[in-house]
Amino acid sequence: MLDIKKIRENSKEIIDKLSLRGQDYSDSIIIAENLDEKWRGYLAESEELKSRKNKVSDEIGKIKREGGDAQDKITSMRDISAKVKELDEKTKKVKSELDRLMLQIPNIPDAGIARENRVVRQSGEVPEKDSSSLTHWDLGEMLNILDFSAASKLSGSRFALLKGQGALLERALAAFMLDIHLEMFSYKEVAPPYLVKEEIMVGTGQLPKFTEEMYALGNDDLYLIPTAEVPLLNIHRGEILHKENLPIKYVAHTPCFRREAGSYGRDVKGLIRNHQFNKVELVNIVLPEESPKIHEQLLKESEEVLKQLGLTYRVLELGASDMGFSATKTYDLEVWMPGEEKWREVSSCSNCLDFQSRRMGTRYRKDSGETGYVHTLNSSGLAVGRILAAVLENFQTDKINVKIPDKLAKYMKGIRVIEKE
Repeated sequence: MLDIKKIRENSKEIIDKLSLRGQDYSDSIIIAENLDEKWRGYLAESEELKSRKNKVSDEIGKIKREGGDAQDKITSMRDISAKVKELDEKTKKVKSELDRLMLQIPNIPDAGIARENRVVRQSGEVPEKDSSSLTHWDLGEMLNILDFSAASKLSGSRFALLKGQGALLERALAAFMLDIHLEMFSYKEVAPPYLVKEEIMVGTGQLPKFTEEMYALGNDDLYLIPTAEVPLLNIHRGEILHKENLPIKYVAHTPCFRREAGSYGRDVKGLIRNHQFNKVELVNIVLPEESPKIHEQLLKESEEVLKQLGLTYRVLELGASDMGFSATKTYDLEVWMPGEEKWREVSSCSNCLDFQSRRMGTRYRKDSGETGYVHTLNSSGLAVGRILAAVLENFQTDKINVKIPDKLAKYMKGIRVIEKE
């Protein structure tokens, strides 16, 4: 969440910056200001009364020690106590309202972020249009490695079933990605739970804003994770970290679950927008002064996977209107899909500053002995199903088979070409 002190100090600037997201947050900011002022007023009044109560208590003790009648003072102290209790209840109620509101306000776009997306760079050339290029869903079914009918029978729409060499290819891609991040970039691998508590989803910003997007297990008060970012960052929820132990770099390969509530009618075919998909996720927990530099490094780590696979891709700096709720700056990686003849996002790489760490209560100890909030970053490294789709479309041949990229050879049990069974 945002720092209420920043809203207190410059609400107009924050309203202007948030407007770049394409939504008017002025009412929310103004209400937050008013609630904050009311909360601080109640708090100050309560503290003053508590001080008076302590003073009266001392006076009662003195009167009693001297053998006098302290009844008036005792009555006065009871009145003060009742007022303190009333104020404390008001303070708690207003603070709760303020916290609920602050959880609904997104992060502020970084300075220099435009409203719309811009292409930063491209690696590789987009091939000329080839009418013989098949989409990954058509090719996958022809090769008998993708079965959407079986998936639909089992689970309904927006699910996929991989089998045979298709399942092997997905496993190979995940292992390949993990090895790159473990061996080249010194990540620590984590195998987290796939079900988490509500407060864990709140910590990274999925709740309460995106409740409709999440799969909830109401009987157990648990949620299926939409990304491994959620459990990975919350490992250090409520902790004060040692400065010398930062940055912390975690990688995990997990299934992810999303309702895709806002995508009705979009990308209903193939592996692009499914309710369940696998992803290799990277998170970094860092010192505030290092997060811009580490953001650029994190992007390069995700790019390395695409480079080694030999896929044509481009880097987009997302405009404020396209950025995720918790991000202040985001790069997207998009791969060219010759079968579909379009760019497809395969990674989102975001710097969230202290937005998530404030929600999670994750801090670090400064040299001065004081504490500050860490910065958090995340990136897909990469979305496994989408890369599988990209491999099928980019490495298909005119014989309706798919050549395995050289870098995947050791993970494919000697298979160099996927052919129809």
